[in-house]
Parts: sequence; C-alpha cells; structure tokens
Amino acid sequence: MQLTGRIRVAGAPVNYGIYQPTGAPVGPDDLLAALADDGYTGVDSGPIGYLGTGETLARRLDAAGIALAGGWVDLRFADPAGFAEDLAQLDAALDVFTATPADDPRFAPRPTLACPGNPARMARPGSPTDLALALPAAAWPDFAARVQQAADRCRDRGLEPVFHYHLGTDVETEAEADRLLDLTDIAICLDTGHLALAGGDPVAAVRRWAGRIGQVHLKDADLAAHARVRAAGGGLADVVAVGGFCALGRGDVDLAGVLTGLGDVGYTGWLVIEQDSPEDGRDLDRIRAEQHANLRWLEEALR
Repeated sequence: MQLTGRIRVAGAPVNYGIYQPTGAPVGPDDLLAALADDGYTGVDSGPIGYLGTGETLARRLDAAGIALAGGWVDLRFADPAGFAEDLAQLDAALDVFTATPADDPRFAPRPTLACPGNPARMARPGSPTDLALALPAAAWPDFAARVQQAADRCRDRGLEPVFHYHLGTDVETEAEADRLLDLTDIAICLDTGHLALAGGDPVAAVRRWAGRIGQVHLKDADLAAHARVRAAGGGLADVVAVGGFCALGRGDVDLAGVLTGLGDVGYTGWLVIEQDSPEDGRDLDRIRAEQHANLRWLEEALR
C-alpha cells in the first residue's frame, strides 16, 4: 500500500480508560511497555502530565523506545474570557510536546486542539440536523479567530497543530469541520469514528480534506449501538459504555477505504489507533488483547 514508509503507528491512553473519572487503571510505564511489546512506535500523551513532563517524560519514552505523537488540548474557543485563561494550559502542553524532540520532523508531536464538551451536545451526540445545538452563525468568525490564534501559538513553539472535531462539542459534524477549515489555516485531525457517528463519510472526507489532514485517529464505530443509545435518550458517555467505539474491523467504518484514500492523497504522519474504553473498562487483559489485535488488523490491512 502507498502508506508504507510514510506512517508510524501510535497507541493511546484513552484505549486503557485513562480519562475516566474513576482514575487511571494502568500506570504510564506499564502502558508504554504494553505498547512497545505489541510493536507500536508512538503514543498519544493522554491527559497532559500522565506520561510525565520534561526530563521525566523524555527518559520514560526513550526507555520504552516510544515516540510522542501528540495529545489533546481543549480550549474554550466559544468563550473569550475562558479562552484567554486556557492559553496557560496550552503553553503547559506545548512544554510537554517540546520536551521530546522528534527524530524526523514529519513525526513531531501534534498539538491536538479541540473544544471542551458542550453539555447539550454531550447529551445528544451525533445529531447533525439539530440546528438548535449548533454554534450560531454570528459566532463563527470570532470562534475561528481564536482557533487561529491557538494554532499560531503552537507554531511559535515549532509545532504544527491539528484540530479535532469531536462528538459532544461545538465542532462535531463534517459541515462544522468544513466551516472551520474555510475560516482558518489549521490542519484537521481525521477521526474516523467520531465522523461516522456524527453522520459523516470518512472515506469521502479523506478526498475532500486532502492536503489538510495533519493527523489521523483510526477508530471504528458501531452505528447500531449509537442509534440504540440515542433512541433511549442516552449521551456520549453511554455510547462509549456500550462499545460504540469498537475494535478495528468490527464496526461500520470503511477503514480499508480510508487507508487507501490516505495513500492516494499522499498522507504522511501518525496513525493513532483509538478505541475509547468504557467507564467500567478495567479488564486490562481484555484491553491489552484488543490493542494487540488492533495493531495486527492494521498491519494486515496495510499489506
């Protein structure tokens, strides 16, 4: 496949339930060891500080033979005062990302900018026709200007950011991602699972966003599980809890089509395998087995 030699594959702490309120079920050294044993060459940061900071982070990654692919930083782009406060959090994340120099600039850590959860949209994730939940048209110029400001701040530190649309946030749907790309020069983080559950077409998005894809979160999704949860009035946490983001190849996303498309458009960079772990996902043996299987699935698909 045309992606051979142009990608590196990372795992993610979110796969192990690190973001869940019950706390991290696995420590950073054990997580990195599991990824290295499976053959992953990179890792998403998870919550800033989970893997350590400064020299501690650099030593930990070096010992595991794992590189930092980037990490999530949400900023209150819709709130001018909140955004100004959140810039300190962005700077702290950039300190983490610059503590581990990349051996190849094509695989430098990607600051993954996003919005925090919007409670109304978290309660009704993937409702692309519900305009009452959408950011008002008049708010878009200032919203996008703050995204651009954050992107420029990342570049001032020598890092190229991406923007991650996400269920339950102000930028959830394909159309909203398109709008942001029109108003800024930031690249997109193509998250296949979130796009599918928001009613989008990941394969078509690869073609349309060619040249603007700065990172890929390779994620499968179960459309029927999402529909059941929504029909019952459940929110995003419920979608995750029932396995709405399933192991690669077990859901409804045309991942093979996505990979072919990425090869055709010349994508170069990280593929971050993600499979959000449910809140009660403390069966580490199962999680580790699925992350091992996810990488094997990808390796076979790339052949």
